[in-house]
Amino acid sequence: MTQLQFSAAEGYAGNVTPQEAYRAWREGEAVLVDIRSDAERAWVGFVPDAEIAAWKQWPAMTVSERFDSEVHAISARHPGKPLLMLCRSGIRSIPSSKRATELGLIAFNVLEGFEGDPDENAHRNSIGGWRARGLPWKQL
Repeated sequence: MTQLQFSAAEGYAGNVTPQEAYRAWREGEAVLVDIRSDAERAWVGFVPDAEIAAWKQWPAMTVSERFDSEVHAISARHPGKPLLMLCRSGIRSIPSSKRATELGLIAFNVLEGFEGDPDENAHRNSIGGWRARGLPWKQL
């Protein structure tokens, strides 16, 4: 088993690229946690077999009261494995990684998120992100 490749961050374990997150998850070194809202996963797509702990829920987009218990349950199912937090663009996964760290867990932010940054036409999924990098995902 190889080591997780990451860049340093303040307040949580660090940042990983989508490709590194996929490799570590696929090889069983870490747990992928989709922190996007239920609506985002349903409408935009999801990573099959990723764990789910929504940081915020649509439409209010306030921090979920269940987040703490959900990440603790995920960690308990995968003892000793770091959590790889995946959001839409790599922004919400930062505070969720910090919160998981405050709870005593090891959490990394997945850079670029599921959809990446918007392009010149304000469209996502072409500049970075899990989908644009060709990593596994599905849409209902």
